Amino acid sequence: MSFEVRTCENLDEFSQAMLGVGQYFNLEPGSERIERFAKTLPFERMHAAHEDGQIVGGAGAFEFEVTVPGASVPCAGVTVVGTYPTHRRRGVLRAMMRAQLDDVHERGDPVAMLWASDELIYGRFGYGLASWVGDASIPREATFTVPVENRRWLRLVEKREALELFPQVWEQLRPQMPGMLSRTSAWWESRILFDSPEGRHGAGPMHFVTLELDGRAEGYAVYRHRPKWEHGVPSGEVEVLEAMALDGAATAELWRFLLDIDWSAQTSMFLLPADHQLFHLLANPRRMNYRIFDGLWVRLVDVGAALSARRYAQDGSIVVDVVDSFCPWNEGRWKLEDGIASRTEDAADLRLDVALLGGSYLGAIAFSALLRAGRLEELTPGAAAKADALFLWNRAPWCPEIF
Repeated sequence: MSFEVRTCENLDEFSQAMLGVGQYFNLEPGSERIERFAKTLPFERMHAAHEDGQIVGGAGAFEFEVTVPGASVPCAGVTVVGTYPTHRRRGVLRAMMRAQLDDVHERGDPVAMLWASDELIYGRFGYGLASWVGDASIPREATFTVPVENRRWLRLVEKREALELFPQVWEQLRPQMPGMLSRTSAWWESRILFDSPEGRHGAGPMHFVTLELDGRAEGYAVYRHRPKWEHGVPSGEVEVLEAMALDGAATAELWRFLLDIDWSAQTSMFLLPADHQLFHLLANPRRMNYRIFDGLWVRLVDVGAALSARRYAQDGSIVVDVVDSFCPWNEGRWKLEDGIASRTEDAADLRLDVALLGGSYLGAIAFSALLRAGRLEELTPGAAAKADALFLWNRAPWCPEIF
């Protein structure tokens, strides 16, 4: 079965394409949610699959800059990918992914990323698991290893001021953290700080707090109260939607505030990285109840450009034989030498699928671990350890939002 896949031309096509996945998440045609989504996802970056004049699926890609080790690169943020339930198992998804990756390649984005609602789907299109995140639920009585000395000023702010102050902190942190994304003012306003009753799921409205030292913002948090009482005792929850602070004392002070908010029994947060500072701040980190799961999935759309864009932990060279049946322009041997990747006729040290190379791209997934799992071929003894020495980075990648 063949389908015509093309980019959307208007809001109606955009709306119908979004329903490919949106109908599973209570999205209604022509709703305000779709119009708001269109503020950050242009029509020309939303593909729709057509059959006999009807749209039967959609796949979008935000235009981002993403931090990678030591650099920032253009990135397609793949989103709202879905097929109508009437057209499952008929090749619609494959046709949309084909059109989308061809489009991303033509636009010159070397990397694509996504969050996988179903982790079994995207490996066959060259996406590899590249980061770990988890959720935590911390009891209010949790103590820190070292008492926090409060030197910074905390204050609640309105959305208008948050739109001015919070991006200042974000832009200081983003260059340091692989996986963090560029954010436009529209993104801040319509996604990060947008508060709708339907998105609260029984919790209260968003609260915005800023952490300042000498008049300069060093941290912020967005959180909600989820009130509950049992036998006259507060058993509610503080739900942290995003909390960012400059390293060191600012992080400790911000989290001490969040853990001490009254009328709650616990503080919870989703999408914490596996190396978050709380593991070292808390005297009893096991009481975080941390549950780990897959985070970002990364696809190298242009292997040469992507590998050449990031920085490496040391100088050196290695030759990788890349298998990429879905994007054959990447197939073959690539030599990474002194930070530059180029085609080569030299013998390969490693042979692996492009999904595994994408998974290792942000510096968190070790080639030696993949070797122990039997996922790659080591053609030169010690090559996996050599690749680890090049690729591994001093910070685990973290994207604190699902896009």
